[in-house]
Amino acid sequence: MSATKYDYVIVGGGIVGLSTAMQLQQSFPEKKILLLEKENQFAKHQTGHNSGVIHAGVYYAPGSLKADFCKRGVAATLSFCAEHDIKVEQCGKLLVATNELELERMDSLFERCLENGLDVELLTQAQLKEREPNIIGLGAIFAKDTGIVNYQQVSMAMAKQFEKLGGEARLNHEVTDLNESTDHVTVFANHDGKSEEFKTDFLITCSGLMADRTTRMLGIKTDFQIIPFRGEYYQLPAKYNNIVKHLIYPIPDPELPFLGVHLTRMIDGTVTVGPNAVQGWKREGYGKINISLHDVLDMIRFKGFWKVLQANYKTGLVETWNSWWKPGYLKLVQKYCPQLTVNDLTPYPAGIRAQAVMSDGTLVHDFLFAESPRSLHVCNAPSPAATSAIPIGEYIINRLPVSD
Repeated sequence: MSATKYDYVIVGGGIVGLSTAMQLQQSFPEKKILLLEKENQFAKHQTGHNSGVIHAGVYYAPGSLKADFCKRGVAATLSFCAEHDIKVEQCGKLLVATNELELERMDSLFERCLENGLDVELLTQAQLKEREPNIIGLGAIFAKDTGIVNYQQVSMAMAKQFEKLGGEARLNHEVTDLNESTDHVTVFANHDGKSEEFKTDFLITCSGLMADRTTRMLGIKTDFQIIPFRGEYYQLPAKYNNIVKHLIYPIPDPELPFLGVHLTRMIDGTVTVGPNAVQGWKREGYGKINISLHDVLDMIRFKGFWKVLQANYKTGLVETWNSWWKPGYLKLVQKYCPQLTVNDLTPYPAGIRAQAVMSDGTLVHDFLFAESPRSLHVCNAPSPAATSAIPIGEYIINRLPVSD
């Protein structure tokens, strides 16, 4: 049976893949475009397991893709949600300093915010208390543009728009192999136990937790591997739905890529606590105990994994301990919200962060791409990828070779 031919095939139905597909079909309405997603619904992995924050761009190095994408992404996300009648709330974020070291870091972070052109305000201890009576701290940064949304709803709207424009999306299609020749790429996919083939002039992969494996299928030489980190959350009881008016974040350690345990107002009115950052042993392991032999073997054979482990073993031990010892987890949030108790931390689904790590042990903090003559791969799409999905899609399209 001959393979169906497309101008573009996109692998991955998370928010980045959907944004890219939608905008590509908008830009080239005459082109035949296919999106393949291995799950039975879109946005099932990183997009569907995040905290729903529309990030203002507080943390990111000036001039980085992160800083640029995030700032433009806020406006683009708000505009898209307004157009498609998706509920959004710009409640703002408070980054709270609870000790002298965090105060020093807060001042540096505030300067970075100003360099990135963000609408921020520095709050004194009294001003913080006035805004948030249930939060304690020595001071805070108020990031006014931060908001909340349900990114699964955003993703579904993008999928609907893509198909409305003439694009074709296929769920339950897991890519098993890729083959590139001089004039096309052949995509092999498994659908309900049967193998299917698709040919495309150009391939784009937005495969998140599997990003290194899709580049490997094409034999593209890269120097990174995806290492999964579990982000575990709790939810507060309904009586605490109004405990805060803003999102409450700690001042992060600049040496770590994670933002620390925070209080997040969700768009459905609930409040979550989290996430932490625990070493994952399964790329798509959302339960408490998850081990994949394939994923573990991939990690332990990669020298960068051992270098990351060595450089961060103390932090890793603390995070792992707090993952299993709820009072330890609780202390991370009690430092700015002391009234919470262990019984207030109720179960909530975990997420997995796909962290690209270089072979020398360097954590990739910015977006990372790989290419071949007929393919482009998103290898690292760290937070704020959901906020930045529309600018990322624009960026990908602008990097594509000029079509005939």
